[in-house]
Amino acid sequence: MWYEVIKNFAWLVIELTILFVVVSFIVSLLQSFIRYDKVKGWMKKSPPIMSAFIAVLFAFITPFCSCSTIPVVVNLLRNNIRFSTVMIFLFSSPVLDPTILTVMTVLMGWKVALYYTLVTTLLSITLGFMLEKWGFEKEVKNVIIKNGLQEEKGFNLKNTFVEILTLMKTVYPFLLIGAGIGAVIGGIVPTEFVATYLGGESWWLIPIAAIIGIPLYIRLSSMIPISQILIAKGMALGPVMAMMISSAGASLPELSLLNSIFKRKLMFAFILSVISMSTISGFLFYFIQ
Repeated sequence: MWYEVIKNFAWLVIELTILFVVVSFIVSLLQSFIRYDKVKGWMKKSPPIMSAFIAVLFAFITPFCSCSTIPVVVNLLRNNIRFSTVMIFLFSSPVLDPTILTVMTVLMGWKVALYYTLVTTLLSITLGFMLEKWGFEKEVKNVIIKNGLQEEKGFNLKNTFVEILTLMKTVYPFLLIGAGIGAVIGGIVPTEFVATYLGGESWWLIPIAAIIGIPLYIRLSSMIPISQILIAKGMALGPVMAMMISSAGASLPELSLLNSIFKRKLMFAFILSVISMSTISGFLFYFIQ
């Protein structure tokens, strides 16, 4: 049993390490050519729907967790970027990450990764426009923050490797934790238990998983290998995706930071939006499966 755990962990670590380094290098290369000041200008001058897709693209090339997204959000608000665009970035940034999507493709299949990208993108855009339509722009506090994101200085091979090492220090440990938990689940937890209590037609697990995911603060990088093992053992795809999205899209540390810039109504709306996005995504994957 423990031999299987160690073997699963070793293969996951090797696979994740290679993917992490290669994709991180590509992302760093992209970031050197897409400057932050230009992105802000595009967001500000473009029509609403074009600005929304620019926000998603910006979220995709900035591999932030939910907490590190906040300074950028405040910086965008200070620069008078459209409220819906800022919220779209806030929703999509923690859940759309090229490294994580690549890992998801390898471990869970390209169809799951494609559906995940499309669903989270469309729901992030929809929720951003809905919050603006309902007048939640008035629920933002007057705050000022400096150095939300520093200006890029172009491509430099040495700086790129330094950035990859810095990213590895912050994100890679979570990948290892996820690989470790996934290996233990794969080697110890009986398949029958997972299939019986977490699989089948238990649709009611989806909203529960969406709600549970928020206080857990499990980073998406940790959830991917755990989810792959759970699905392999028979857990339904819907609850897995709901928990993944909610745990990445909102967390207690992030909510405490957002409380300094959002009023109570917008805080409640944000939490409800993340739960809704997670639940809707879970049901979509439920029907797909």
